Amino acid sequence: MRRILALLWLACCLAASAQTKLTVEQLADFVRSSIQLRHQDKKIAEFLRAVTLTNRLDERTIVEIQAGGAGPKTVEALEALKAASANLPEAKPPAPKLAPPIIPPPGAAEQQRVLNELREYARNYTKLLPDFICTQVTRRYADPTGLEFWQRQDVVSARLSYFEQKEEYKTVLVNGVMTDRSIHDLGGATSTGEFGSMMKEIFDPQTQARFLWERWATLRGKRAHVFSYLVSQPRSKWSIDYQRKIQITPGYRGLIYVDANTLMVMRLTLDAVDMPSSFPVQQASTMLDYDNNTIGEREYMLPLKAVVRMREGKFLVKNEVEFRMYRKFAAEATITFETPDPIPEEKLTEQPPKP
Repeated sequence: MRRILALLWLACCLAASAQTKLTVEQLADFVRSSIQLRHQDKKIAEFLRAVTLTNRLDERTIVEIQAGGAGPKTVEALEALKAASANLPEAKPPAPKLAPPIIPPPGAAEQQRVLNELREYARNYTKLLPDFICTQVTRRYADPTGLEFWQRQDVVSARLSYFEQKEEYKTVLVNGVMTDRSIHDLGGATSTGEFGSMMKEIFDPQTQARFLWERWATLRGKRAHVFSYLVSQPRSKWSIDYQRKIQITPGYRGLIYVDANTLMVMRLTLDAVDMPSSFPVQQASTMLDYDNNTIGEREYMLPLKAVVRMREGKFLVKNEVEFRMYRKFAAEATITFETPDPIPEEKLTEQPPKP
């Protein structure tokens, strides 16, 4: 069963950083995003007063932002930023965006063939994985404002063993300090089940997920089919626990990215739908990326990174979970635990489809 354990921080809400440096383009994107998310005008303005610009804000940009729905307090804060940035270099105009090439979608018969292949792939995925160990690095973030001003809480490195199709986690480092504590005893938000159960449940015939071909995309340099799917609540096996006291099983929807050549899953996304109003967590989502890794003398498609997000009221949490240093399982196998740099963002960014 795929599970997310939601143990939100109780008293560790940190204040937003005193100063945040942004370009004018980043500033405009932030305000537009906040408006779309229906954040309060007062809150947006409050954060803008803590912003320092790296280039000049002009009146035209303010007018465009105001036309997009910015409130009076936000506009007032923007005018203050305009005055404060008057002597800074002028913002460069955004590069023109080229329209992606139009590639015809596959026919209905081909779409069905791909889905049939995916069901078989998902059904056998965990059976074909070797026994292995790897390092799981989890960077955990929180934001008490609801505006996605993320503040890192900790970095947890764990030894993950996959043996006879079962996952076992042993926490080794927390912020670089050795620990014997279980990953589930650290508090905060945790998740398990990335190695196959998420994929298997989506394609399980009993789940009766509804699939729809959406578009072509490019991910890690490869053309990919993108399918949307929906799992209704009565058929869901995805559970969310809150502080080990309350558990729900919501329905969910998401996207599946499939390598057009190999028909292997490259990315899964999952968003909870119709969460009970009485449940403390109002939003929960996961994005899981897969990539090729060599174990022994063979290549396998294995988890690369998972991003788990949850919201309780305005309080946001985000876990960025990376899977590194895969190697063949052996009783005497050891891993030198280090905290590698995060995976480059360009490796995770979807690109327009290529002809």
